[in-house]
Amino acid sequence: MQLNNLEKLLEIANKEIKRLTYDESLSIINNENVVIIDVREESEVHNSGIIKNAVHIPRGLIEFSLAPNSPKNPVHINDETNILVYCAGGFRSALAAKSLKDLGFKNVFNLGGFQEWVENGGDIQASL
Repeated sequence: MQLNNLEKLLEIANKEIKRLTYDESLSIINNENVVIIDVREESEVHNSGIIKNAVHIPRGLIEFSLAPNSPKNPVHINDETNILVYCAGGFRSALAAKSLKDLGFKNVFNLGGFQEWVENGGDIQASL
């Protein structure tokens, strides 16, 4: 039963949040106001690094860390900011992006998985 619930949550998230291709992600990153958020666990980030210029906010803390137009956000995010969320495989990022949209953020996208980014030649940096 629990797996069925997770499948339903992912289905809803994937319908509401656009999953970007690598090229779509690059286009947004290179041309627009963007914040990239890594929602993986600390150990994952420590072991494999992070997408260049990304901010690390673990999935379990995302709702506690960000609010639309709040000066308390760890990075500047306004109504025009494009928020690209990623994890290891694109599942947690789908759920996190859906949560951000539900909180009132407007331009939220699922960048997908870290490994997919790396395999496509995306820039990464050592863990923060």
